[in-house]
Amino acid sequence: MPDLFLELFSEEIPARMQRRAGEDLKKLVTDGLVDAGLTYEGAKAFATPRRLALHVAGVPVRSPDVKEERKGPRVGAPEKALAGFLRAAGLDSVDQAEIISDPKKGDFYVARIEKPGREATEIVAGLVAETVRKFPWPKSMRWGEGSLRWVRPLHSILCTFGAETEDPDVITVDVDGIPSGDITYGHRFLAPGPIRVKRLDDYMTSLEKAKVVLDADRRKDIIRTDADTAAHAIGLEVVTDEKLLDEASGLVEWPVVLIGAFDERFLDMPDEVIRTSIREHQKCFVLSDPKTGELANRFVLVSNLEASDGGLAITAGNEKVIRARLSDADFFWQSDLKTPLADNVARLDAIVFHEKLGSQGERVKRLETLAAAIAEKLGADPEKAARAAKLAKADLVSHMVYEFPELQGLMGKYYAEAQGEDAAVATAIEDHYKPQGPSDDVPSEPVAIAVALADKLDMLTGFWAIDEKPTGSKDPYALRRAALGVIRIILENELRFPLAAEPDLLNFFADRLKVQLREEGARHDLVDAVFAVDDQDDLLMVVRRIEALGKFLDSDDGANLLAGYKRAVNILRAEEKKSGETYSGRPDPNLLTEQAEKDLAGAIDIARTDAAKAIEAEDFAAAMAALATLRAPVDTFFDDILVNADDPALRENRLKLLNEIREATLAVADFSKIGG
Repeated sequence: MPDLFLELFSEEIPARMQRRAGEDLKKLVTDGLVDAGLTYEGAKAFATPRRLALHVAGVPVRSPDVKEERKGPRVGAPEKALAGFLRAAGLDSVDQAEIISDPKKGDFYVARIEKPGREATEIVAGLVAETVRKFPWPKSMRWGEGSLRWVRPLHSILCTFGAETEDPDVITVDVDGIPSGDITYGHRFLAPGPIRVKRLDDYMTSLEKAKVVLDADRRKDIIRTDADTAAHAIGLEVVTDEKLLDEASGLVEWPVVLIGAFDERFLDMPDEVIRTSIREHQKCFVLSDPKTGELANRFVLVSNLEASDGGLAITAGNEKVIRARLSDADFFWQSDLKTPLADNVARLDAIVFHEKLGSQGERVKRLETLAAAIAEKLGADPEKAARAAKLAKADLVSHMVYEFPELQGLMGKYYAEAQGEDAAVATAIEDHYKPQGPSDDVPSEPVAIAVALADKLDMLTGFWAIDEKPTGSKDPYALRRAALGVIRIILENELRFPLAAEPDLLNFFADRLKVQLREEGARHDLVDAVFAVDDQDDLLMVVRRIEALGKFLDSDDGANLLAGYKRAVNILRAEEKKSGETYSGRPDPNLLTEQAEKDLAGAIDIARTDAAKAIEAEDFAAAMAALATLRAPVDTFFDDILVNADDPALRENRLKLLNEIREATLAVADFSKIGG
């Protein structure tokens, strides 16, 4: 079957948009083909700075004929109903419909619609035009006198359709005066001439000759390999930066790796400053000495040109810009060092944190108090925690963080170290933002833990107080991330730290904990079951109880006890609904006439007592073992005893006994929340 090949050739597409744009093009076109009745065997999208391309293999030459039967209203129905039916079926009058008789429903109209298939070229022409006009760029522009919007001016559309053994047809498309053809263009400077294209294979081959590497992953591999080779040749290695590698591969169509240098005096600055400045301003990689791990005064740049001078002028230009940028960074560094962090704190009063929650200065005062209180609970130094909290946001008004906001916290640590602050305080200033993502480490030093928890809990309680909670997919203040941060800090450091939060906020933590545990393979219903028990705000104990409950339910004793529990609860609920009463309270021992009743009552008393002692001792495995003793007497009870006895007093007593099973399990978890 024929293949469809499409290229949209334009001015430079921002690197951050290319990969998504390629996938969007693939989805829009393939979804459109399927909606029009055209299947396909496979599709692959490509993106470079100047083009989006799509190859769709195995597309039929024509969509199939379609026969459709549409049922209409009854004969004699109101005119409005008939008009709606005719409009939906595409009929001019009811004479074009058939009348079908149904013995039960009577006579009604049926439209039998036959839609002839269409040529694939016709379908593709309309689909490509619609795709171009409605393409979902995050940002787009309009140029010239037309109405078309595109990320950058669109120059040409290449659209061919045909089998491998034939010369393909050019599908005629005209979008805002931009006609389609079978012409593309090579590298802007190295081979800018037109190239006639038939299909994907000759397209890629021709582009390669014209100094364009079409596949983004291949451009990444070229940059990575050539950069490593060039660095090793001078005894250095490239500092890994996958995000920058993705971006660099989207800036060039023909990657050429060059090595530049900068003045060694700049190495007196923190490595992160050098790396950030070079990366952000020039999209270059830094190099390090593999023997020492320290940065070298060299960098890797990725050019889009094979220059006749071997890249000397390009390298010199980049060196000049980097020298200027590092000079600026050095000025910021030296200026910031002259101002004690404590002197910056007063300036935080001028920065609004939130209109309803005050300034950053007011927030810092809250953090000082909260961090000291948390530190005392965790056995950390309260004075150091308060000091770290006071200075934690001070670098926000520094020159360096103003230029590079991503360095907040880290620069505060460097300034604190240089100004003689305690090591624990300096570490806490950097770490109090952590973790900021699932792969980020959590703070491990006691003072840092206290400040990090204070920072996140202040965020959560503050925004909860002003009713700015996450809704649906909206979470503008990253409160879900803050809650997950609290959870990870507590669990990974095995902290005993009751949250003492209001119920609504505690439920929010429970939801976040479900997400965390689900990613680790735990059952979310067990989280619900444990949180349903009163006063479950000690997350470490919650998780340990969940783990013990999961192991218990995986055993025969646990599975059978759960089944017995559900049977008991189902009977109770049915009787409570029928009578409008609840069967709470201890059963009357004088009415326990059968041995199975007596045995179950005795077993419940022992299990309840033993489980409570085990929970108090935080031995959750022992608590589960105590509940496991109920399995046999529960089974025997249901085998031997008729709960709904004729004697009302006996029936009520036995229902109270069933309620005792429910109450006994609540020592560990609410079994009604457990599935299965």
